[in-house]
Amino acid sequence: MNRIVRIGGRSLAVEWTRVGDRVTFRVDGEGRQDISILEIEPGVYSVLLGSRSFEARVSALDGGYFVDIRGRHIHVQVIDPRESAFGSRAGEGEGRISVKAPMPGRVVRLLVNAGEEVCAGQGLIVVEAMKMQNELRSPKAGRVISMDVREAQAVGAGQVLAVVE
Repeated sequence: MNRIVRIGGRSLAVEWTRVGDRVTFRVDGEGRQDISILEIEPGVYSVLLGSRSFEARVSALDGGYFVDIRGRHIHVQVIDPRESAFGSRAGEGEGRISVKAPMPGRVVRLLVNAGEEVCAGQGLIVVEAMKMQNELRSPKAGRVISMDVREAQAVGAGQVLAVVE
């Protein structure tokens, strides 16, 4: 799988393959790193990089992820270069915002219903992808206008799952 990964202000071309819980990464065509990733609870992962071990807490938000590792809070975006545009999203916090699936997967749990008031960062939907559960959170405080999926439904990358106003 080939993606562009933005960490902070830095963009990297990343290619990865997955077999079981082992993931192999190639960054910008330079060398390989074998990384073993295992989900130990929803949104919490045990990561083995060589002989080093890390715990990573991942929160999915529209437009990216927040990853907490060893007290560092890192904003990460994973971009499919096949998508036509991923430029500026001015005014993202205003009006209706669609919460989209970051990758293909299956809806495991709906945490809220249409019509409910939510806080910024509140969990909306749990999607399982590549044997990992990702909690998708509200990008802003507001009301859930629509919940466009149901539990056990398969979803595609970029599919609108819910809308918050």
